[in-house]
Amino acid sequence: QVQFVESGGGLVQPGGSLTLSCAASGFTFSMYAMGWHRQAPGKERELVAMISRDGTNTEYRDSVKGRFTISRDNDKNTLLLRMNSLKPDDTAVYYCNVPSPSPTTTWGQGTQVTVSS
Repeated sequence: QVQFVESGGGLVQPGGSLTLSCAASGFTFSMYAMGWHRQAPGKERELVAMISRDGTNTEYRDSVKGRFTISRDNDKNTLLLRMNSLKPDDTAVYYCNVPSPSPTTTWGQGTQVTVSS
C-alpha cells in the first residue's frame, strides 16, 4: 500500500537550516507530482512546495520562497526539502504527499520542525 516516511526534522535556532527527507513506496513515484505540506498547532495543513513528476518545475508558497528548495530522486523514490533561514513561523509537522490529496489519501507520521531560540 501507499506509504510515506518523513524524517530529518528537529529543533533549530532561527536562521538555521534543515533538510527533510521522504521515502515513498507502494506506487509509481515518478508518475506523480509531489509536495511538502505542513501543519502548525491549531492551524490547517497547508501546501508548502510542490515539484513536477520529472523535477523540472517547482512552486512555493510565498512565505517560503527563496528559503526552501524542493527536489526529488525518482530512482530512489525520495522527496527532499532543504530549508534555510528558518523562522519561528516555520514550526510545524511536515508531511510529503501529492499536492492535492483527497480526503482519503494516506498520510505518513510527519516530521516535527521546531524553530526556537
